[in-house]
Amino acid sequence: MAEVEREAMEYDVVIVGAGPAGLSAAIRLKQLDADLSVVVLEKGSEVGAHILSGAVLDPCGLDALIPDWKEKGAPVTVPVKEDNFYILGEAGQMRIPNFPMPPLMHNHGNYIVSMGNVCRWMAEQAEELGVEIFPGMACSEIVYGENGEVKGVVAGEFGKEPDGSHGPSYEPGMELHGKYVFLGEGVRGSLAKQVIAKYDLQAGKEPQKFGLGMKEIWEIDPAKHREGTVTHTMGWPLGSNAGGGSFIYHLDNNQVYVGFVVHLNYKNPHLFPYMEFQRFKHHPIVSELLKGGKRVAYGARAITEGGYQSMPKMVAPGVAMLGCSVGMVNVPRIKGNHNAMLSGKAAAEAAFAAIKDGRSADELSDYETEVRNGAIGADLKKVRNVKPFWSKYGLAASLALGGFDMWTNTFGFSLFGTQSHGKTDAAATEPASKHEPIDYPKPDGKLSFDRLTNVSFSMTNHEESQPPHLTLKDPDVPVRVDYSEYAGPSQRYCPAGVYEFVEDDNGKPKFVINFQNCVHCKTCDIKDPAQNIVWTTPQGGDGPNYPNM
Repeated sequence: MAEVEREAMEYDVVIVGAGPAGLSAAIRLKQLDADLSVVVLEKGSEVGAHILSGAVLDPCGLDALIPDWKEKGAPVTVPVKEDNFYILGEAGQMRIPNFPMPPLMHNHGNYIVSMGNVCRWMAEQAEELGVEIFPGMACSEIVYGENGEVKGVVAGEFGKEPDGSHGPSYEPGMELHGKYVFLGEGVRGSLAKQVIAKYDLQAGKEPQKFGLGMKEIWEIDPAKHREGTVTHTMGWPLGSNAGGGSFIYHLDNNQVYVGFVVHLNYKNPHLFPYMEFQRFKHHPIVSELLKGGKRVAYGARAITEGGYQSMPKMVAPGVAMLGCSVGMVNVPRIKGNHNAMLSGKAAAEAAFAAIKDGRSADELSDYETEVRNGAIGADLKKVRNVKPFWSKYGLAASLALGGFDMWTNTFGFSLFGTQSHGKTDAAATEPASKHEPIDYPKPDGKLSFDRLTNVSFSMTNHEESQPPHLTLKDPDVPVRVDYSEYAGPSQRYCPAGVYEFVEDDNGKPKFVINFQNCVHCKTCDIKDPAQNIVWTTPQGGDGPNYPNM
């Protein structure tokens, strides 16, 4: 195939991803120097279309970036009024009192928000400052300079045939070059993954860990609605099968966010995270709340959970990674948006100083120093042992050890040092022969739903004539390894029903990828035991279209 010729556009800073990190960076750059040329490229059909988060927002990031956000009309209007923590059994629950919780666990001063809507508002603020924002522009390649530095990205390539050839309506896209490129793609971003590998940025760090977060928006009976109430649960239905828990957030307009997180380091390949979520809603504490209501939206997204010890080196020549591309979620707080915003602000300040000094395409080491030694590092360091304790010792021990460790970290020390994570989530999966299958009840269509029905509530769409964006390193591995040794876990860990094994004409298993269903959660790229599935970006505008997730 002939080499593609593309036009190029030059900017001071090119930002991939219009999430809280990327938009914060764009806003801060223009605050510092209105003459800087800044572009934000977003693969979703609009800003916010691919944003999925809990979310209870710690406003410290907004406070630092736009101190007058209230006056400017930010959609951050539902303060947390009540905090509840429960450990669930199959039929009952035990309330964990708030008073023994470390101060960092309290939600006083935080807000229940739609991060999709927050990002839409942030995009408006950025555009008012002169930032160029292009939604529907997937970044498919990194452009490298002569010395191996990151020079820019390729965006807006359309019209490929399923076999990868150029169709009659092929558009080559453009190269967007920057003195610096910021990657704010979110969890397991395809470009960030390449940069981490090329420059060996994970060397000397713990492996990154992940969870799968699934979320539904429900409209409930007004009599049951308690605006500003935040509830978190642990325990049933996961038990000893996996770590994780739930969240139930009462926002305005009689709506409730119902979410469920499963840590992806589970051993049993028969585990079905989506069905664990559906089963959870039949617990009396949840079913009574939702009875008479209706589910209006669904989505799923991987979550970075490795924390302080798993953050890779964040910079390489010409490039910096922001927010969840690095992994800045405070796991016990289930919060990362504030750190994403602070990371974008810090990267912008480092790039502004470098450009002012006449530099370009080098490593923004000041950004990395600020993240590790500033507010983000302090936030993550206090909780760095909670996830390893949970993984090694289970829920009960982690509550005791993790809680004690968070309390001592409040005073600046830990008796436990920094615990290691051990294996990757893919390597944690054990052969099916070591585990019993799990029998899940059939969804009732009222509280619980089958996957494909729920995926229709994510408004997901992919142009079918393009190459599948879910690729295999070796097409024989799914049947030869995953199906034979692990009972085909891709059929279960995907929350959108993308993967299935069917019988071919000879009665043998055949692996099928229904990429049209993909909600871009990236779980397959993370959990596949053979690490054979590679998530790449589809053409721009494809994927979910979340309204107010």
